[in-house]
Amino acid sequence: MNLGELTPELTGTAVWSDDMVARAGIPVRDAPFVTVGGGIGSFVTVDYLRIAGVPPEQIRVLSNIDHPWQTYQYLTRVSQIPEPERIRSDSSSRPDNIWGFPSYALAEAWRDRTLRPLLHVLGEPVFADYWTPRAGDVFAGLRRESDRIGYDAMVDKGVVRMVRKRDPGGYFTVLTPPSGGPTKRVAYRSRFVHLAVGYPGLRFLPDLQAFREQHGDFEHVVNAYEPHEHVYEFLKTRPGTVLVRGGGIVASRVLQRLMDDRAKHGLQTQVEHLFRTFVTGAHGPHWWARRKGGDGFAYQGFNYPKSVWGGQLKARMRRLEGEERAAAYKGMGGTNTPKRRRWQQQMREGREAGWYRAAQGTVEKVWPDTDGTLVSLVNGDDGTREIRAHYIIDCTGLEADIAEHRVLADLLEHGGAGRNPLGRLDVERHFEVRGTASGDGALYASGTTTLGGYFPGVDTFLGLQIAAQEIADDLARRGWCRRIGPVRSTVQWWRWALGRPI
Repeated sequence: MNLGELTPELTGTAVWSDDMVARAGIPVRDAPFVTVGGGIGSFVTVDYLRIAGVPPEQIRVLSNIDHPWQTYQYLTRVSQIPEPERIRSDSSSRPDNIWGFPSYALAEAWRDRTLRPLLHVLGEPVFADYWTPRAGDVFAGLRRESDRIGYDAMVDKGVVRMVRKRDPGGYFTVLTPPSGGPTKRVAYRSRFVHLAVGYPGLRFLPDLQAFREQHGDFEHVVNAYEPHEHVYEFLKTRPGTVLVRGGGIVASRVLQRLMDDRAKHGLQTQVEHLFRTFVTGAHGPHWWARRKGGDGFAYQGFNYPKSVWGGQLKARMRRLEGEERAAAYKGMGGTNTPKRRRWQQQMREGREAGWYRAAQGTVEKVWPDTDGTLVSLVNGDDGTREIRAHYIIDCTGLEADIAEHRVLADLLEHGGAGRNPLGRLDVERHFEVRGTASGDGALYASGTTTLGGYFPGVDTFLGLQIAAQEIADDLARRGWCRRIGPVRSTVQWWRWALGRPI
């Protein structure tokens, strides 16, 4: 019989003692620092700590994935960014390199023996689109750094169930190991916990969710973050119509794939494109804070203005509280996409030829017709109309509430955590989750679950690194690890450049 059941005494108690865990028969493993998630957020935090001199035996990574870039690699692939294609990230935002030097552009120029990437960077964004790295280069760099810091040896596989405070201080993090082991649960006893659990999940727009539940059809109505290669394969066999919903970066990638296939294979694909908000020109709260737009799209090179990573906007956001901070997020947020010359030309050709049609509206209902098409009832500025398509690809990217994530929901109920002005986890400027301190221990969080805090760009490579640096600095202030000073930073950069283990 498996040992380690969660007893009613444990599930109903916010602060656990060692005796309570022992009575439940749950094995305890000690590790001063535990990070939950195992994705890129966990990886960059561990990378900082290892560079700061923390030995690997003091760190445990609790994860159900095989390597840190696995989830991101999956999402880029299904959203039509294969490894040879370029992602939406700055040249110097390197999750495998805390120094950002050499940048991706410089590394690519050196490897390929060409000045083209450097000239591209010098000309952006006036004479060229923003230069961005290839997805495959990002994954290769992460693999190299993972091997260098001995990341795999710090990983314990399984699914984290909850994090509870420990009496007299620190935390218990409960892991469910893979089935077939000697125990059903393992409790990790630590002074510090870091949560980097990523997106709570995806949710469909109400009309699409209702369609899937009513008709059980998960093939013709798909989310762009789900595997949907069958849509493109179907269109290669016969003429068809696809309805793309959304106006962000994922929608632009899906459109480019449809248009590339149309040109490459001589297809007769018809594309209907529906925006919830149709942007016709530059817009913004002030003339000095305006975002370009047109043909339905809001254009922006990166997720947020570059000043959020180290300029005046970053300093201003750190001073704002409550409704003022929420208003600032609203002013700079919203769905946007880079303005790429290639697919702009494709859309112009599609509009002129009549096979690409864009409109604004909201969908009331979706139903299947007898001819095999799906009918969407759309309310727009020009009234109500029907759009027929063989497939619907939802690119709206709606996220589930953080309470739908098991660990976060338990933290909100039993751990003392609260919500920030945007409804995500409320964190301090150094990314400690407010209300969760336990004795001399601290619980940190980084990534998308903290959006709405004092630092806007949390869900980016550079944002994850800034959070990791803040966390490492706070741990140094607490005396747990060394600060990365100029001498250590220089020495460690040389070790990184030469591929030497830490």
